[in-house]
Amino acid sequence: MSESVEYDVAILGAGPGGYHAAVRAAQYGAKVALIEKANLGGTCLNWGCIPTKALYASADLIQTIREHGESFGVNCDAKLNFAKAVERKNNVVKELVEGIAGLQKAWKNDVYFGYGKILGGNVNEGFDISIEGKDTTTIKAKRVIIATGSSPAMIPAFNIDHERILTSDDILDPKFNIIPKRLLIIGAGVIGCEFANIFATFGSKVIMLEYLSSPIATEEPMVVKELQKKLESLDIELNVSQNVLSVENTGSGVKATTCDASVPRDQVESAEKSYFEADYCLVSIGRARESKDIGLEELGIETNRGAINIDTKTTETAVKGIFAIGDVAASGAPMLAHVASYMGDVAVANALAGLGGFPVEEKTTDYKVVPATIFTNPNIGSVGIRRKQAKDLGIDVAMGRFAYTSLGKAKCAGHEEGFLLILADKDTHKIIGASCIGAEAPELIAEIALAMQHGLTIHDVGETIHSHPTISEMVLEAAEDVFGMAIHKKGRPSFH
Repeated sequence: MSESVEYDVAILGAGPGGYHAAVRAAQYGAKVALIEKANLGGTCLNWGCIPTKALYASADLIQTIREHGESFGVNCDAKLNFAKAVERKNNVVKELVEGIAGLQKAWKNDVYFGYGKILGGNVNEGFDISIEGKDTTTIKAKRVIIATGSSPAMIPAFNIDHERILTSDDILDPKFNIIPKRLLIIGAGVIGCEFANIFATFGSKVIMLEYLSSPIATEEPMVVKELQKKLESLDIELNVSQNVLSVENTGSGVKATTCDASVPRDQVESAEKSYFEADYCLVSIGRARESKDIGLEELGIETNRGAINIDTKTTETAVKGIFAIGDVAASGAPMLAHVASYMGDVAVANALAGLGGFPVEEKTTDYKVVPATIFTNPNIGSVGIRRKQAKDLGIDVAMGRFAYTSLGKAKCAGHEEGFLLILADKDTHKIIGASCIGAEAPELIAEIALAMQHGLTIHDVGETIHSHPTISEMVLEAAEDVFGMAIHKKGRPSFH
């Protein structure tokens, strides 16, 4: 690949936003350059979504055998070979990274490995981009999409040393092959709860410290309560309302100092302290946007705490012809891999529509329906708004709720933990939200997300034939229960 090659679109970052956008642009006939400083797939594939799910699969299998093996007539001892689990995880990542490389090659996209920086230019003459690294060169692009993502926040008080005080990147490093006897996890959000579930199943004594009064505080209280029951069953020690003041590597382990989260900042020094010790510490609090040193300051593109300011409808920055998507963009949407991919579609459409000559029209974003998943065991899935939000918005809500224990397929499979609840507007009967904790929760939420995206009512879902026996019947039963009409649950009909 020679210097001064000109492209229709150059994309900085090959995570789920960037590589997706590259393929989409090529599908419309654009000449594409994809620039990545590390590995194709970005954080999600290499140090996030995929490796955690691979380890989760091992933990899930162990839990299933331990909890149900004997009653299912399967007699075996579920012992973990952690080295093999890590090897499998690494192979899954490797195969998927190779798959992305194959996709880029198939669509004739040029992939550059190095650190990309926008040197200057404008929407009329194009933009010059330098690449420093394995493929050091300079290219030119008519449009630019920034998809540089985020990384674990390096909080000074926690003294992250990547040896005993770790980030999620560290603990998912292909070379990390230790099951700590005692693992301290700071943060009981999505990342913290997922790792707690995995390592507690693998044999670690897990101690969690959370600043808020409950784990995964954004979820429905009933879902949180159900999750807490499972954490307790795994002997996970959850300490809420804890302000972590410091973490230190003691040489043979780690020690965290905390005080009650209600203590005012100016009284922390004199407050009563608590101390927690473990072999290793995982810091799972916050993400830092990767927007430094890519030329934004010189171009006049503003950031807010690292997040690139964009037109949230078009994803375009203050500089015409330059777009930003995913975690690095101040979009107002959740920092999720699938949101980045969705934004990639919008950015590509607007970039190419502006160039003309491509079979695509301009698009605008719509974040009203964004499903979210948490891979604890049982899984958690949600979409739309929660009951408290509905109340704050003045929406009169009808709620349907159905338990896994009442579903034939769930009982056959031993998946009797949890429930699905669906919220509908009493006036319009349209679905406005749903939350689920239980087997295949993310898959169930997908059906509800589709219904919400197209403005379907509870009755539209209830009148759709669902195959029996399946876990998807949870959606049918919960929808029918909104007005007390679920067949497998005693209720009081409420006709509207």
